[in-house]
Amino acid sequence: MLKSQELPDCCYHQNQPSFVSPETQTPNHSLYLSNLDDQKFLRFSIKYLYLFKKSVSLEVLKYSLSKLLVDYYPLAGRLRTSREDDQKLEVDCNGQGAVFASAFMDVSADEFLELSRKPNRSWRKLLYKVEAHSFLDVPPLVVQVTNLRCGGMILCTAINHCLCDGIGTSQFLQAWAHMTAKPNLDLPITPFHTRHVLKPRNPPQVNHTHHVYTTKTTDVVMDMNKYLQSQPLVPASLTFTPSHILHLKRQCSPSLKCTTFEALASHTWRSWVKSLDLSPSLNVKLLFSVNVRKKLDPEIPQGYYGNGFVLGCAQTSARDLVSSTNLYSGIKLVQQAKSRLTDDYVRSMIDLLEDKTVKTDLSASLVISQWSKLGLEELDFGEGKAVHMGPVTSDIYCLFLPVVGCFDSVTVLVSMPESVVEKFEYFMMREFSDSEEIINGDCDGFLAEENGGFDRVINKL
Repeated sequence: MLKSQELPDCCYHQNQPSFVSPETQTPNHSLYLSNLDDQKFLRFSIKYLYLFKKSVSLEVLKYSLSKLLVDYYPLAGRLRTSREDDQKLEVDCNGQGAVFASAFMDVSADEFLELSRKPNRSWRKLLYKVEAHSFLDVPPLVVQVTNLRCGGMILCTAINHCLCDGIGTSQFLQAWAHMTAKPNLDLPITPFHTRHVLKPRNPPQVNHTHHVYTTKTTDVVMDMNKYLQSQPLVPASLTFTPSHILHLKRQCSPSLKCTTFEALASHTWRSWVKSLDLSPSLNVKLLFSVNVRKKLDPEIPQGYYGNGFVLGCAQTSARDLVSSTNLYSGIKLVQQAKSRLTDDYVRSMIDLLEDKTVKTDLSASLVISQWSKLGLEELDFGEGKAVHMGPVTSDIYCLFLPVVGCFDSVTVLVSMPESVVEKFEYFMMREFSDSEEIINGDCDGFLAEENGGFDRVINKL
């Protein structure tokens, strides 16, 4: 058994990593990226980690990936700046291939499952790090398959966010699993490549105010960034079962009906602001991803795997957010932010991003990205579904994660400064502490085990 949370080093197989290129020749051209794709806010890779009890042959995985890259050929290309505008990104679809590394780690699936509640820095060993001078030099798709002592495997992928959003990455990974497990069947969804459906209008028409963005660097930006980086960040991971979520929703019923996301996002936002002890007059924002594929007119075509989301923005003063007796006001703000995202509003946002001085306002903002309800946890390469799915690392951006084996539960993962992480956990779980029914939760007591440290947090505070 492992003696600590630290994973042992990977032993890479000979001649690793290698490149996996499309099986047959693919179109050679430049792929236009929309203004939603090439935001500076998205210039990173989405890093997924999957744990499987049974491994799949490396050669089978490589072969199915090479076949799939014929359909998803931009992921085998390379990012570059446009010849016409050096601030605009595009994809050079040149078929160079994805990075594929294979390794062995002396750990079992069950041992890793014990560690899987919170990512730690040693998990970075499970994804090959490409040595690069800049973001542009990293291939859009990097894969590492790590075989385990027990015969299981860990699959990690890094998929460039400028090419895919969460829905797009899920579509791609599901397609890879499908092509591996059912090689003789057609893909269930054909990828739609062109990004011109989200091209800005000519001339741009910015006819709405977009509080998500700013062109200023304020003192608040510097202070918040300085504070968040002034000490080590520690991941907080809390799982909410359907009973917990129903308890949150009941705070507002029957006067206000809300979704699981609206209730949990409002609760997380309020707990985050409380734990940071911000100035009562400070304007705080909640930025959250909203899929706009069906909100536009015409709708974005099926199979579109580029960034088809925008950030909704709820905002209020820290005082008003934390002083309310329940979640009503926070939920109302989230609902109003969602209702603003009409076709004209989204088109105005796309036009605004023609101005390259515009950037996402992260000054006093909690950013939530929803990974639950995307089907990410359903991945099956033919040897059974993953027993764990999550990110490789934790960040100050908050993730709503799926819970394997409990579809209606959500895990909230976010990293906080070391001095406030226990306060955040306390505010997140305080109102459930007196209810035995809710603490026991659903999913065969899964929650009681997952949030096992809650009593310790209560006692310390």
